[in-house]
Amino acid sequence: MTTGTIRTGIGGWTFEPWEGTFYPDKLTKKKQLEFASRELTAIEVNGTYYSSQKPATFAKWASEVPENFVFSLKASRYVTNRKVLAEAGDSMAKFLGQGLSELGPHLGPILWQFMGTKKFEPEDFEAFLAMLPKSQDGIPLRHVVEPRHESFCVPEFIDMLAKYNVAAVCADHHDYPMFADVTADFVYSRLQKGSDDVESCYPPAEIDAWAKRFKTYAAGGVPDDLTLIAPARKADKKPRDVFAFFISGGKVNAPNGARLLQTSVG
Repeated sequence: MTTGTIRTGIGGWTFEPWEGTFYPDKLTKKKQLEFASRELTAIEVNGTYYSSQKPATFAKWASEVPENFVFSLKASRYVTNRKVLAEAGDSMAKFLGQGLSELGPHLGPILWQFMGTKKFEPEDFEAFLAMLPKSQDGIPLRHVVEPRHESFCVPEFIDMLAKYNVAAVCADHHDYPMFADVTADFVYSRLQKGSDDVESCYPPAEIDAWAKRFKTYAAGGVPDDLTLIAPARKADKKPRDVFAFFISGGKVNAPNGARLLQTSVG
């Protein structure tokens, strides 16, 4: 059996402490994306959560990165930060129609992140999942949700995601729940326990452990050392792409972590 592609990356590409460390001295800001996209294999864009971009901006990003590089886009807060998700249709259409299809093959998963206070209301959340389109302007879409409330830690939620082929973030976080269950044809992880005091963001032994897990996911399996919400449920054993981002914790050294992880997964 073949295996899926494992991509590793960071959040954004503009961060002053990376200048002269991750980025070479005197590299202009205009060249940072070009450089980062050749050192890493994916970047999660946070700016799209706060405001819309122009089609020309997405096209420019696409023109600066190599063939197999992808952007994950965090979806607009105006979609996810609302009491009734079933009423988010217009905001969702506005976000998806802003021109992100200009990224073409460089468009990775779209991340729908929810507030930590947002509780699982099955009927309303399923209405949200049912609204997620499978394509935009002919470009296939992959969706991943990041709920951060414990009420989502029930098998009903996992079954619901699988029904719509939507992933949940496998979050390595001090406070938010981890969803290690496979519910889509890809896996999306956010590694958020890094430290600025560790040169590789995560200790090398922990990066090796995550590399093994991601290789298991990519080959169609499920790691046996992560706790599942619905352990009785058996996901189809088939190759899956994996996206792994070093986010927030240890941001200063996040690029080092992403590069070491990419080397570890081969």
